Amino acid sequence: LGARRAAAAADPFLPLSAKDAAANEEGRQRTLTTLLEKVEGCRDLLPESPGKYLVYNGDLVEYDADHMAQIQRVHAFLMNDCLLVATALPNRRGAYRYDALYPLDGLAVVNVKDNPPMKDMFKLLMFPESRIFQAENAKIKKEWLEVLEETKRNRALSEKRRLEQEALPRPAPTPPESTNPFDEDEDEEEDEPSAEEEVVDLSLEWIQELPEDLDVCIAQRDFEGAVDLLDKLNEYLADKPVSQPVKELRAKVDERVRQLTDVLVFELSPDRSLRGGPRATRRAVSQLIRLGQSTKACELFLKNRAAAVQTAIRQLRIEGATLLYIHKLCHVFFTSLLETAREFETDFAGNNGCYSAFVVWARSSMRMFVDAFSKQVFDSKESLSTAAECVKVAKEHCKQLSEIGLDLTFIIHALLVKDIKGALQSYKDIIIEATKHRNSEEMWRRMNLMTPEALGKLREEMRSCGVGNFDQYTGDDCWVNLSYTVVAFTKQTMAFLEEALKLYFPELHMVLLESLVEIILVAVQHVDYSLRCEQDPEKKAFIRQNASFLYETVLPVVEKRFEEGVGKPAKQLQDLRNASRLMRVNPESTTSVV
Repeated sequence: LGARRAAAAADPFLPLSAKDAAANEEGRQRTLTTLLEKVEGCRDLLPESPGKYLVYNGDLVEYDADHMAQIQRVHAFLMNDCLLVATALPNRRGAYRYDALYPLDGLAVVNVKDNPPMKDMFKLLMFPESRIFQAENAKIKKEWLEVLEETKRNRALSEKRRLEQEALPRPAPTPPESTNPFDEDEDEEEDEPSAEEEVVDLSLEWIQELPEDLDVCIAQRDFEGAVDLLDKLNEYLADKPVSQPVKELRAKVDERVRQLTDVLVFELSPDRSLRGGPRATRRAVSQLIRLGQSTKACELFLKNRAAAVQTAIRQLRIEGATLLYIHKLCHVFFTSLLETAREFETDFAGNNGCYSAFVVWARSSMRMFVDAFSKQVFDSKESLSTAAECVKVAKEHCKQLSEIGLDLTFIIHALLVKDIKGALQSYKDIIIEATKHRNSEEMWRRMNLMTPEALGKLREEMRSCGVGNFDQYTGDDCWVNLSYTVVAFTKQTMAFLEEALKLYFPELHMVLLESLVEIILVAVQHVDYSLRCEQDPEKKAFIRQNASFLYETVLPVVEKRFEEGVGKPAKQLQDLRNASRLMRVNPESTTSVV
C-alpha cells in the first residue's frame, strides 16, 4: 500500500483505488491542481474550489453504443462531485485534452453484461446521451463500478446533510431586555408562528435518490416510470410549505422535467420514424399530458400526423389511369385522417380545448390532399367525365368521416370550387366551338344511318339522354327526320349536363346554369337564323321540324334534368324556352328574339 501511494505521489494519473481516496486534504488538492495542469481546456470549466478532490482515474476505451465499434481511447477522472473524460494528446505522453464533464447528480452507471468478444464494459447514462466504456480487465471494471457508486452515494449523503442542516430552525437573536411590561405579551405572540412552523422531511431515501432515478428512467426511455416518480413527489409535497430545501429540490427536479419533456418532444418529431400509424405516438402524448403539457402534446401529435400523411401521399406511385390513382390517393388520405381522428379522440378525451386545433389541422390536411388531387385531375386536362368520377370518389370517401361526427364536405367543396369552375368553363368552350363548327357546315339534310343497328344505337343514346319520343322523328328504313347538327348538339349537351351534375354543389349553381344557357343559345340562334334566311319551302319546313325538336323536346328535358339534379327550377332555362314561342308565332320576322 505504501508503495502504491508513493507511486501515486510520483504520477497522479496512475489508477487510484477507493481506499486511496482517503488521502489527506492537502494531497487531494495537490492532485487536483496537477490534473488541471495536465488536461488542456478544463481549467475554466473545472475551477478549483475547497472540498473538490480526485477520487479515481484510469484509461478506458470508448465504444459506439449502436454498432459496438471502437471509437477512441480516453482517460477518465472521477472527482467527488463530477466525472471528467479526456482524450490523450498525440506525441505528448501524460497530456490530455478535455472531452466532457458530467456532474454526478445527473449521472447513472449501468453494468453491461459480457457478450464475448465484448466484455469488461459499463455504460454511463446522462441526458441526452449515453456512452459505453471498456476497462482493461474485469478487476478494473469492478473497481470503476464500485468507486462510482460509492462516490455518488457519498455525494448524495453530503447533499442530504446540507439540506437537513438548512432545514433546522435557526434560533432567533436574543432581544435586549426591556422595561416595558407590554413587551412580554408581544414576544409570546410573535413566537407562536415559529413554534408551529412545519419542517419538510426530505431525508426519505426515495426523495434523496429521486434525481438519479429520474436520470436513469429518462436514459432508459422509461417515460411512464419517470412521470410516476414526479407524480409521487408532487403528491408528497402538495400540502407541505415551500421552504428553501424544497425549492432546491424542485429546481433539480424541474431540470429533469425539462429533459424528459425534450425527449418526449423528440419522440413526436417528424424526424423520428413515422411508421406504426397514430397509435405509435400514444405513449409520448399520454406522458406529456400527464406532465401538464396537453397543448404541446396536441401540437406535436398533429404535426407528426401531418408529416406522416404527406409522406404517404408522396410515396404513391403515379401510374395507370387517373381514376385508379385517385382511388389510391383517397384511400390513403381518408384512412389516415380517420385513424388520426380516432386516436385524437382517445388521447385527448379530457381536453376539449384541443378539438379546435384538430379541426384546423384537418382543414390544412385537406388542402394538402386537394393539391395532390387537382394536380392529377385538373392540371392534366382530363375529360369532364373523368374529373366528375374522381370528384365523386373523393366525396364518397369524405362522407366516411361522418362515422366519427366529422363533416369536411364543405371544406372539400370550398377547395375544389375554383378548379371545377375552370373545368366546366373549359368544357363549355369546347362544346361551343364544336357546335359552331358543325353549324358552319350545316346543309339541313336528313340523317341516313344506313343500317338498322346504327339506328338502334342512336335510339338507345337518345333514350339515355332523356328523349323518350325520339321514334316520332325516325322515318322509313334508316332515315332520321333531324339534321346531324341538332342530333350531335343534343347528345353533347346532355352529356355535359350529366357530368356537370356529378360535380355540382351550391357554389357552382350559377356557373353551371350560365354555361348551359351559353351552349343552348348557340344552337337556338343558329336555328333561328336559318329559319329566317332559308327561302326553299321544303328546307324551311325541315328546319322548322328541327326547331320544334329543339324547343319542345330537348329544352324541356334539359330543364327537367337540371331541376332533378339541383333540387330547384332554373328561371333562365324557362325564359329561354318561352322565348321560342315568340319565334314560332312570327317565324317570318327578321329580328332575332333570343
